[in-house]
Amino acid sequence: MSDRIEKTIELNAPVSRVWQAITDHREFGEWFRVRIDAPFVAGEEATGKILYPGYEHLRWTVTVKRIEEPTLFSFTWLPYAVDPDRDYSAEIPTLVEFRLEPISKGTRLTITESGFDKVPEYRRAEAFRMNDGGWAEQVKNIKAHVER
Repeated sequence: MSDRIEKTIELNAPVSRVWQAITDHREFGEWFRVRIDAPFVAGEEATGKILYPGYEHLRWTVTVKRIEEPTLFSFTWLPYAVDPDRDYSAEIPTLVEFRLEPISKGTRLTITESGFDKVPEYRRAEAFRMNDGGWAEQVKNIKAHVER
């Protein structure tokens, strides 16, 4: 197992369109399937209600790290922290980065989640496996969102 997940996709949409889909909290929520409470602000927590079937009982919480228009948006979160009876607050979060670069037909988007080596060993493999599958789905979701 690696310390990081990386997914790259080429999108038939300009960087400005992809940037909006990633950094506007309402648009991000549409393709990511979460109702986010307020706009993203660097250095602040962002919260919302997960809308993905089977996970609707959970809150979505991230800390926005960097918003560098139009190339980098990043946040930290606790990966696959889905047990409502468990306290994950002492864990070290992973870092999620969205990097955009212009290409001839639109935008290359690279999503990287790193820091799995800091996830407690008893849940590291499952968190990695679930988030790897989750990001594979999310790149399809953002592609459909920005190319419609």
